Amino acid sequence: MTTVSSGPAQADALPVVIVGAGLAGLTVALHLAAQGQRVEVLAKRGLTEGATAWAQGGIVGVLGADDSVESHVRDTETAGAGIVDGVAARFIAERSAEAVAWLVAQGVPFSADPGGPLGLHLTREGGHAVRRIAHAADATGWAIQQALLAQAQAQPLITLRERWMAVDVITSRHVGAVEGEPPRCHGVYAMDIAERRVETLPARAVVLATGGVGKVYRYTSNPETSTGDGIAMAWRAGCRVANMEFIQFHPTCLYHPQERTFLITEALRGEGAYLKLPDGTRFMPAHDARGELASRDIVARAIDFEMKRLGIDHVWLDATHLGETFLKEHFPTIHARCLKLGIDIARQPIPVVPAAHYTCGGVVTDLFGRSDLSGLYAVGEATYTGLHGANRLASNSLLECVVVGRTCAQAVLDAPVRNAVPVPAWDESLVENADEQVVIAHNWDELRLLMWNYVGIVRTTKRLERALHRIKLLKAEIDEYYANFKVTRDLLELRNLVVCAELIVRSALLRHESRGLHYSRDFPQALPVSFPTILGRKARSGRR
Repeated sequence: MTTVSSGPAQADALPVVIVGAGLAGLTVALHLAAQGQRVEVLAKRGLTEGATAWAQGGIVGVLGADDSVESHVRDTETAGAGIVDGVAARFIAERSAEAVAWLVAQGVPFSADPGGPLGLHLTREGGHAVRRIAHAADATGWAIQQALLAQAQAQPLITLRERWMAVDVITSRHVGAVEGEPPRCHGVYAMDIAERRVETLPARAVVLATGGVGKVYRYTSNPETSTGDGIAMAWRAGCRVANMEFIQFHPTCLYHPQERTFLITEALRGEGAYLKLPDGTRFMPAHDARGELASRDIVARAIDFEMKRLGIDHVWLDATHLGETFLKEHFPTIHARCLKLGIDIARQPIPVVPAAHYTCGGVVTDLFGRSDLSGLYAVGEATYTGLHGANRLASNSLLECVVVGRTCAQAVLDAPVRNAVPVPAWDESLVENADEQVVIAHNWDELRLLMWNYVGIVRTTKRLERALHRIKLLKAEIDEYYANFKVTRDLLELRNLVVCAELIVRSALLRHESRGLHYSRDFPQALPVSFPTILGRKARSGRR
């Protein structure tokens, strides 16, 4: 592959480069390819190692006779604690049935109910007024990932590149500004991880579908890929980000030394499981009238409160009363995984603890995935569309990926085609191989522990200020390392995580209230009127 574009080639001869191979990225890719557009999809690790494959619960679909768009919007706005964009919530709710039907058409094997809408079994999760979650037992994400991957692999216009990591967006500052035109995206620099070689990938458009920032915390339900790459790249390219203070902590991650990131789906509580203290008593009714079906932020804070009050490492999720037959049928993955670890969930409660789970903020986009930079799009957890507000309603995430993924593809196709310009090759002439990888490992561990202790479920201004001070020092060390040594995956991920950590803390310091997922002891009340936290900057300067 050449590292410089062919100059006079037309932009419509260039591929669309999609960074991320989960539901968001594959949805965009399949819709583009169906319209004749060539696509290259970059997967940082294996094609099934992203967050989509880990999703257990399901996807929202307003399908039942007892449901309505209004009800779904209302539940979304309630969970979002007053700062959900109503237009976004309605736009996505109105398209939910169509999104589920499209997934069915792609071959996703959702759990069936002959009497249900579209022949699907619908379950209920916390914050939802009715059953509206289409699911594939308790492994919905895996089922979706497998079905869409099969479709993508059969599509000749889609190239899937495993173990390729985007380094940075190529913008007008790399190629020289074109007189009379605003800054735009011209492609990405991307590293072939196996070969440890960075290449230049010119593109008609770039779509960031890289997921969230869960790995910035010590405890997370997220896979290794969740290092905030898209958010950091868009920020460096000059795009705005919003609501980064709202990090959702899933209430129930399995507490076990061998399975630190195994999620216990909220659907288990939706079907009637109870959260209990070591003495066997329920505690959620004392925190919220909805009990175990309260929104995730409330449940996570309640667990955190009880753990600190009693000095315990975890609480218990008891599903034994649901019966072995029911649990094996509806939650086979959880039953099997726990049994392998010596926990029979039909006879024993499950030890659980909160863990960083979902990034409700991200790159500011419209409902067609368009960012502030022409030619650069973003879809999924890496974005802020206004849907999630201060807290994400369960199973709205997969829905957003499909709905905005489809509209994004159309926006890319509708955008004016521009002539391609030569883009420079990646320059490693002034750097050398790193001699002390321990620096990266140490800074990685320090950053994640710092974020967990100072920027977790409950925050204070003093903790946030201390965190910001240390993050700036870490960022300076990492930037110096990046400027002097050849890049590796670990270095690139750490570089992106420290950017996202700073964005999270800066956003949290700007919010002088407690709302949704952001709880401050110094500002325990919600303000009468509140707005999204939006951070902006100019594109950075420098050699790369």
